[in-house]
Amino acid sequence: MTIVIIIFVCFFASAAGSICGIGGGVLIRPILDATGRMDVASVSFLSGCTVLSMSAVSLYRHLRNNRDVRFDKTFASVLAVGSVFGGILGKSAFQYLLQTTKTESQAAAIQAFLLLILTAGTLVYELYKENITARHVQNRFAVFLIGYFLGLLSAFLGIGGGPFHLIALFYLFSLKTKDAALYSIYIILFSQAASLCYSIFSGSVPAFRMEILLLMTGCGILGGLAGSAISQNIDHKMVDRLFTALMALMILISLYNIYRSLSPAFS
Repeated sequence: MTIVIIIFVCFFASAAGSICGIGGGVLIRPILDATGRMDVASVSFLSGCTVLSMSAVSLYRHLRNNRDVRFDKTFASVLAVGSVFGGILGKSAFQYLLQTTKTESQAAAIQAFLLLILTAGTLVYELYKENITARHVQNRFAVFLIGYFLGLLSAFLGIGGGPFHLIALFYLFSLKTKDAALYSIYIILFSQAASLCYSIFSGSVPAFRMEILLLMTGCGILGGLAGSAISQNIDHKMVDRLFTALMALMILISLYNIYRSLSPAFS
């Protein structure tokens, strides 16, 4: 049953993440947390590897086939470099959290609460964005800092990406939905690669089953291919609707994970 859940979650989360630019890990991580089948560190690591594989194939397919999407390589690279440094710090902060909390459940509750706050804020922005005047940040150092903080949050939460990526790109750079999704995937690719390298070289790779890693990354690749193919045939409004639905789902899952993580402390 666990294998079926992993296949279903990783494939559909990666497909939806590829379409919307949220990475997939933002769904994989909390859903697998909710099942209680793996420890916090293993879920975070495996989710990150899955998102890395998804983002690589999605970015390649998007750039190759989506001719209607504009892509500024210089702008994207500055964001990506910032996300690399942020990703390293975020991973380090996550390891510190695991070491300083009394139980893994407390660490999971902190992550779930932060994800809940960020997702709720994202949903509010998405619902009222027509009444909000977007900015157009051009200063490269500011762009670097934005990438840095996005990478930090993603790595700390172990989700590889997130809805707040898109909101930052919408609001700070006045990007359309499908354009923002592409830049978000680009950021995710580099921040997750940095996070993975940090885990390997710092010796903080958790115990995991190799067959589970191969299964999850395989589903991430297939989901990324499916999502990028679907993205070519839908418009910005359809992506917005999917994004809003995913935010509502994430809020419900985060609430459940907070309850599940804290309930033993009150029993």
